[in-house]
Amino acid sequence: MAVAPEVFWRNCESRFCREFLLMRWPLARRSVVPEETQNVLSCSARRGQQMMTDTQAATPTLCRLQLGSELRQIRLKRGLTSTQVVKKLIWSPSKLTRLETGENATVEPADVMALCQIYGVDEETARQLKDYAVVTKTKREWWQATAFRPLLNPGNRALFGMESSASVVHTYQSEYVPGLLQTADYARVLHQHANCGRPDEEIDRMVELRLTRQEILLRKPPLRYAAIVGEGVIRRQVGGPSVMKAQLAHIIEAASAPNITVQVVPFEAGVHRCMNGAFSSFRFRDDFALKPIVHLEHLADHWVLRRDADVELYENAFNDLQAMAPGPEESLKLIKNVMEEL
Repeated sequence: MAVAPEVFWRNCESRFCREFLLMRWPLARRSVVPEETQNVLSCSARRGQQMMTDTQAATPTLCRLQLGSELRQIRLKRGLTSTQVVKKLIWSPSKLTRLETGENATVEPADVMALCQIYGVDEETARQLKDYAVVTKTKREWWQATAFRPLLNPGNRALFGMESSASVVHTYQSEYVPGLLQTADYARVLHQHANCGRPDEEIDRMVELRLTRQEILLRKPPLRYAAIVGEGVIRRQVGGPSVMKAQLAHIIEAASAPNITVQVVPFEAGVHRCMNGAFSSFRFRDDFALKPIVHLEHLADHWVLRRDADVELYENAFNDLQAMAPGPEESLKLIKNVMEEL
Protein backbone atom coordinates (compact mmCIF):
# COMPACT_ATOMS: atom_id res chain seq x y z
CA MET A 1 0.00 0.00 0.00
CA ALA A 2 1.36 3.42 -0.93
CA VAL A 3 2.34 5.70 1.94
CA ALA A 4 1.25 9.33 1.73
CA PRO A 5 4.10 11.87 1.94
CA GLU A 6 2.67 13.56 5.03
CA VAL A 7 2.49 10.22 6.88
CA PHE A 8 6.00 9.31 5.81
CA TRP A 9 7.26 12.72 7.04
CA ARG A 10 5.68 12.38 10.47
CA ASN A 11 7.37 8.99 10.94
CA CYS A 12 10.79 10.11 9.75
CA GLU A 13 13.23 10.39 12.62
CA SER A 14 16.52 10.80 10.75
CA ARG A 15 17.78 13.59 8.52
CA PHE A 16 18.58 11.04 5.79
CA CYS A 17 15.04 9.72 5.86
CA ARG A 18 13.60 13.19 5.45
CA GLU A 19 16.05 14.09 2.71
CA PHE A 20 14.86 10.99 0.85
CA LEU A 21 11.33 12.34 1.12
CA LEU A 22 12.39 15.66 -0.41
CA MET A 23 14.00 13.83 -3.34
CA ARG A 24 11.16 11.27 -3.77
CA TRP A 25 8.30 13.78 -3.52
CA PRO A 26 9.74 17.21 -4.39
CA LEU A 27 6.31 18.72 -5.01
CA ALA A 28 5.23 17.76 -1.50
CA ARG A 29 7.72 20.20 0.06
CA ARG A 30 5.29 23.08 0.48
CA SER A 31 2.48 21.05 2.05
CA VAL A 32 4.43 18.42 3.99
CA VAL A 33 7.67 19.89 5.25
CA PRO A 34 7.43 22.45 8.07
CA GLU A 35 8.48 25.83 6.69
CA GLU A 36 11.05 26.48 9.42
CA THR A 37 13.06 23.38 8.43
CA GLN A 38 12.85 23.62 4.64
CA ASN A 39 15.88 25.85 4.14
CA VAL A 40 18.31 23.88 6.31
CA LEU A 41 17.28 20.50 4.89
CA SER A 42 17.50 21.83 1.34
CA CYS A 43 21.00 23.17 2.00
CA SER A 44 22.10 19.87 3.54
CA ALA A 45 20.62 17.77 0.74
CA ARG A 46 22.30 19.80 -1.99
CA ARG A 47 25.66 19.72 -0.24
CA GLY A 48 25.59 15.91 -0.19
CA GLN A 49 29.07 14.50 -0.50
CA GLN A 50 30.71 17.90 -0.07
CA MET A 51 30.81 17.47 3.69
CA MET A 52 34.07 15.95 4.85
CA THR A 53 33.43 12.85 6.94
CA ASP A 54 36.96 11.71 7.82
CA THR A 55 37.99 14.74 9.86
CA GLN A 56 40.68 12.82 11.74
CA ALA A 57 42.58 12.29 8.48
CA ALA A 58 42.26 15.94 7.44
CA THR A 59 44.68 18.77 8.16
CA PRO A 60 43.65 21.52 10.58
CA THR A 61 43.84 24.01 7.71
CA LEU A 62 41.48 21.96 5.59
CA CYS A 63 39.07 21.66 8.52
CA ARG A 64 39.16 25.44 9.07
CA LEU A 65 38.49 26.17 5.41
CA GLN A 66 35.77 23.55 5.12
CA LEU A 67 34.13 24.69 8.36
CA GLY A 68 34.09 28.31 7.26
CA SER A 69 32.68 27.43 3.86
CA GLU A 70 29.93 25.25 5.36
CA LEU A 71 28.91 27.84 7.93
CA ARG A 72 28.77 30.62 5.34
CA GLN A 73 26.61 28.48 3.02
CA ILE A 74 24.20 27.66 5.83
CA ARG A 75 23.98 31.33 6.91
CA LEU A 76 23.18 32.44 3.37
CA LYS A 77 20.58 29.67 2.93
CA ARG A 78 18.89 30.88 6.11
CA GLY A 79 18.75 34.39 4.67
CA LEU A 80 20.81 35.90 7.48
CA THR A 81 23.34 38.70 7.07
CA SER A 82 26.59 38.68 8.99
CA THR A 83 25.44 41.80 10.82
CA GLN A 84 22.33 40.02 12.10
CA VAL A 85 24.39 37.06 13.32
CA VAL A 86 27.06 39.05 15.17
CA LYS A 87 24.38 41.14 16.88
CA LYS A 88 22.70 38.03 18.21
CA LEU A 89 25.98 36.62 19.53
CA ILE A 90 27.48 39.96 20.59
CA TRP A 91 30.54 39.26 18.42
CA SER A 92 32.70 41.69 16.52
CA PRO A 93 32.05 41.60 12.75
CA SER A 94 35.65 40.53 12.12
CA LYS A 95 35.23 37.42 14.28
CA LEU A 96 32.56 35.96 12.01
CA THR A 97 34.49 37.02 8.90
CA ARG A 98 37.66 35.27 10.08
CA LEU A 99 35.70 32.16 10.97
CA GLU A 100 33.96 31.99 7.58
CA THR A 101 37.20 32.55 5.65
CA GLY A 102 39.22 30.07 7.74
CA GLU A 103 41.73 32.67 8.88
CA ASN A 104 41.81 31.77 12.57
CA ALA A 105 44.54 29.36 13.64
CA THR A 106 42.01 27.54 15.84
CA VAL A 107 38.22 27.59 16.15
CA GLU A 108 36.35 27.23 19.41
CA PRO A 109 33.78 24.39 19.24
CA ALA A 110 31.49 26.48 21.45
CA ASP A 111 31.44 29.23 18.81
CA VAL A 112 30.45 26.71 16.15
CA MET A 113 27.64 25.32 18.30
CA ALA A 114 26.35 28.83 18.97
CA LEU A 115 26.11 29.45 15.23
CA CYS A 116 24.45 26.09 14.66
CA GLN A 117 21.79 26.99 17.20
CA ILE A 118 21.06 30.31 15.49
CA TYR A 119 20.95 28.66 12.06
CA GLY A 120 18.72 25.80 13.18
CA VAL A 121 21.19 23.16 12.02
CA ASP A 122 20.23 19.51 12.51
CA GLU A 123 22.07 17.49 15.14
CA GLU A 124 24.18 15.40 12.77
CA THR A 125 25.42 18.38 10.74
CA ALA A 126 26.16 20.31 13.93
CA ARG A 127 28.21 17.41 15.23
CA GLN A 128 30.20 17.29 11.98
CA LEU A 129 30.86 21.03 12.07
CA LYS A 130 31.93 20.79 15.70
CA ASP A 131 34.35 17.97 14.74
CA TYR A 132 36.04 20.35 12.29
CA ALA A 133 36.59 22.82 15.11
CA VAL A 134 37.92 20.12 17.43
CA VAL A 135 40.57 19.14 14.85
CA THR A 136 41.85 22.74 14.75
CA LYS A 137 42.28 22.60 18.53
CA THR A 138 43.79 19.14 18.88
CA LYS A 139 45.95 18.51 15.79
CA ARG A 140 49.14 20.32 14.82
CA GLU A 141 50.40 21.17 11.37
CA TRP A 142 53.94 20.06 10.51
CA TRP A 143 55.30 23.63 10.61
CA GLN A 144 54.11 24.11 14.19
CA ALA A 145 57.14 22.16 15.42
CA THR A 146 59.07 24.04 18.09
CA ALA A 147 62.10 24.59 15.84
CA PHE A 148 60.02 26.21 13.09
CA ARG A 149 57.60 28.33 15.10
CA PRO A 150 59.86 31.41 15.57
CA LEU A 151 60.47 31.56 11.81
CA LEU A 152 56.83 31.89 10.81
CA ASN A 153 54.48 34.79 10.23
CA PRO A 154 50.75 34.69 9.36
CA GLY A 155 51.57 34.73 5.64
CA ASN A 156 53.84 31.68 5.90
CA ARG A 157 51.25 29.78 7.89
CA ALA A 158 48.55 30.58 5.34
CA LEU A 159 50.77 29.45 2.45
CA PHE A 160 51.88 26.21 4.09
CA GLY A 161 48.34 25.41 5.16
CA MET A 162 46.97 25.83 1.65
CA GLU A 163 49.81 23.77 0.15
CA SER A 164 49.26 20.90 2.56
CA SER A 165 45.50 20.86 1.97
CA ALA A 166 45.26 21.48 -1.79
CA SER A 167 44.98 18.82 -4.47
CA VAL A 168 46.29 21.08 -7.27
CA VAL A 169 48.84 23.92 -7.04
CA HIS A 170 49.77 26.25 -9.91
CA THR A 171 52.77 28.54 -9.41
CA TYR A 172 54.32 31.28 -11.50
CA GLN A 173 57.73 32.73 -10.61
CA SER A 174 59.76 35.26 -12.55
CA GLU A 175 62.74 35.83 -10.21
CA TYR A 176 63.74 32.60 -8.49
CA VAL A 177 63.04 28.87 -8.47
CA PRO A 178 59.73 28.11 -6.67
CA GLY A 179 60.25 26.99 -3.07
CA LEU A 180 58.90 23.48 -3.67
CA LEU A 181 61.65 22.88 -6.25
CA GLN A 182 64.67 24.44 -4.52
CA THR A 183 67.80 22.59 -3.41
CA ALA A 184 69.24 23.17 0.05
CA ASP A 185 72.21 25.18 -1.26
CA TYR A 186 70.03 27.35 -3.49
CA ALA A 187 67.59 28.00 -0.65
CA ARG A 188 70.43 28.83 1.74
CA VAL A 189 71.80 31.54 -0.58
CA LEU A 190 68.32 33.09 -0.93
CA HIS A 191 67.77 33.11 2.83
CA GLN A 192 71.21 34.58 3.50
CA HIS A 193 70.50 37.53 1.22
CA ALA A 194 66.91 38.02 2.35
CA ASN A 195 67.80 37.80 6.06
CA CYS A 196 71.08 39.66 6.33
CA GLY A 197 72.64 39.49 9.79
CA ARG A 198 70.72 36.41 10.94
CA PRO A 199 72.89 33.75 12.64
CA ASP A 200 73.86 30.67 10.66
CA GLU A 201 71.81 28.44 12.96
CA GLU A 202 68.66 30.35 12.10
CA ILE A 203 69.42 30.21 8.39
CA ASP A 204 69.89 26.44 8.72
CA ARG A 205 66.43 26.14 10.30
CA MET A 206 64.95 28.19 7.43
CA VAL A 207 66.50 25.81 4.92
CA GLU A 208 65.22 22.81 6.88
CA LEU A 209 61.75 24.36 6.91
CA ARG A 210 61.81 24.76 3.13
CA LEU A 211 62.98 21.20 2.52
CA THR A 212 60.38 19.79 4.91
CA ARG A 213 57.73 21.76 3.06
CA GLN A 214 58.67 19.93 -0.16
CA GLU A 215 57.51 16.60 1.27
CA ILE A 216 53.98 17.37 0.08
CA LEU A 217 55.16 16.51 -3.44
CA LEU A 218 55.66 12.90 -2.29
CA ARG A 219 52.45 12.43 -0.35
CA LYS A 220 49.63 10.00 -1.16
CA PRO A 221 47.47 10.89 -3.00
CA PRO A 222 50.03 13.02 -4.87
CA LEU A 223 49.72 16.78 -5.12
CA ARG A 224 49.40 17.84 -8.76
CA TYR A 225 51.95 20.62 -9.10
CA ALA A 226 52.50 22.82 -12.16
CA ALA A 227 55.21 25.48 -12.12
CA ILE A 228 55.96 28.09 -14.77
CA VAL A 229 59.12 30.18 -14.50
CA GLY A 230 60.65 32.90 -16.63
CA GLU A 231 63.89 32.15 -18.46
CA GLY A 232 65.67 34.57 -16.16
CA VAL A 233 65.04 32.14 -13.29
CA ILE A 234 67.13 29.39 -14.85
CA ARG A 235 69.87 31.76 -16.07
CA ARG A 236 70.37 33.83 -12.91
CA GLN A 237 73.35 32.29 -11.10
CA VAL A 238 72.18 32.13 -7.51
CA GLY A 239 75.20 30.97 -5.48
CA GLY A 240 77.47 30.58 -8.48
CA PRO A 241 77.76 28.03 -11.32
CA SER A 242 78.06 24.89 -9.16
CA VAL A 243 75.02 25.69 -7.00
CA MET A 244 73.01 26.68 -10.04
CA LYS A 245 73.96 23.60 -12.02
CA ALA A 246 72.84 21.34 -9.17
CA GLN A 247 69.61 23.33 -8.89
CA LEU A 248 68.78 22.92 -12.56
CA ALA A 249 69.55 19.20 -12.35
CA HIS A 250 67.17 18.96 -9.41
CA ILE A 251 64.37 20.63 -11.40
CA ILE A 252 64.85 18.14 -14.23
CA GLU A 253 64.75 15.22 -11.79
CA ALA A 254 61.67 16.56 -9.99
CA ALA A 255 59.83 17.10 -13.28
CA SER A 256 60.23 13.40 -14.11
CA ALA A 257 57.54 12.64 -11.53
CA PRO A 258 54.06 12.19 -13.07
CA ASN A 259 52.48 14.74 -10.75
CA ILE A 260 54.94 17.58 -11.46
CA THR A 261 55.25 19.71 -14.60
CA VAL A 262 57.67 22.57 -15.21
CA GLN A 263 57.55 25.05 -18.06
CA VAL A 264 59.91 27.89 -18.93
CA VAL A 265 58.80 31.10 -20.62
CA PRO A 266 61.67 32.07 -22.93
CA PHE A 267 62.76 35.67 -23.36
CA GLU A 268 61.62 35.68 -26.97
CA ALA A 269 58.03 34.99 -25.89
CA GLY A 270 57.77 38.71 -25.18
CA VAL A 271 55.01 40.32 -23.15
CA HIS A 272 52.56 38.15 -21.22
CA ARG A 273 49.78 38.51 -18.62
CA CYS A 274 51.83 37.39 -15.60
CA MET A 275 54.53 40.05 -15.74
CA ASN A 276 53.09 41.88 -12.71
CA GLY A 277 54.55 39.35 -10.29
CA ALA A 278 54.62 35.86 -8.83
CA PHE A 279 51.53 34.03 -7.55
CA SER A 280 50.21 30.60 -6.65
CA SER A 281 46.68 29.23 -6.95
CA PHE A 282 45.28 26.35 -4.93
CA ARG A 283 42.45 24.00 -5.80
CA PHE A 284 40.93 21.48 -3.42
CA ARG A 285 39.31 18.10 -3.86
CA ASP A 286 36.06 18.11 -5.83
CA ASP A 287 34.15 16.51 -2.95
CA PHE A 288 34.90 19.50 -0.69
CA ALA A 289 32.83 22.67 -0.79
CA LEU A 290 35.93 24.83 -1.17
CA LYS A 291 36.58 27.38 -3.87
CA PRO A 292 40.06 27.97 -5.32
CA ILE A 293 42.34 30.45 -3.53
CA VAL A 294 45.18 32.62 -4.82
CA HIS A 295 48.27 33.49 -2.78
CA LEU A 296 50.53 36.50 -3.45
CA GLU A 297 53.90 36.92 -1.79
CA HIS A 298 56.07 40.02 -1.67
CA LEU A 299 59.14 41.10 0.29
CA ALA A 300 57.28 42.30 3.37
CA ASP A 301 53.90 40.60 3.27
CA HIS A 302 51.56 37.95 1.87
CA TRP A 303 48.04 38.27 0.51
CA VAL A 304 45.28 35.70 0.05
CA LEU A 305 42.62 36.34 -2.62
CA ARG A 306 39.26 34.57 -2.39
CA ARG A 307 36.91 36.73 -4.48
CA ASP A 308 35.69 34.73 -7.50
CA ALA A 309 36.61 37.47 -9.97
CA ASP A 310 40.16 37.79 -8.58
CA VAL A 311 40.78 34.04 -8.56
CA GLU A 312 39.42 33.69 -12.10
CA LEU A 313 41.72 36.49 -13.29
CA TYR A 314 44.83 34.70 -12.01
CA GLU A 315 43.75 31.25 -13.15
CA ASN A 316 43.03 32.53 -16.66
CA ALA A 317 46.40 34.27 -16.72
CA PHE A 318 48.14 31.02 -15.71
CA ASN A 319 46.26 29.06 -18.38
CA ASP A 320 47.24 31.62 -21.02
CA LEU A 321 50.88 31.35 -19.95
CA GLN A 322 50.77 27.55 -20.10
CA ALA A 323 49.58 27.82 -23.69
CA MET A 324 52.21 30.44 -24.56
CA ALA A 325 55.22 28.69 -23.02
CA PRO A 326 56.95 25.71 -24.63
CA GLY A 327 55.63 22.38 -23.38
CA PRO A 328 57.27 20.48 -20.50
CA GLU A 329 59.60 18.43 -22.71
CA GLU A 330 60.81 21.45 -24.68
CA SER A 331 61.19 23.43 -21.45
CA LEU A 332 63.38 20.70 -19.92
CA LYS A 333 65.55 20.78 -23.03
CA LEU A 334 66.03 24.52 -22.49
CA ILE A 335 67.03 23.87 -18.86
CA LYS A 336 69.56 21.24 -19.98
CA ASN A 337 71.03 23.66 -22.53
CA VAL A 338 71.49 26.28 -19.82
CA MET A 339 73.17 23.66 -17.59
CA GLU A 340 75.67 22.90 -20.34
CA GLU A 341 76.57 26.58 -20.57
CA LEU A 342 77.55 26.77 -16.89
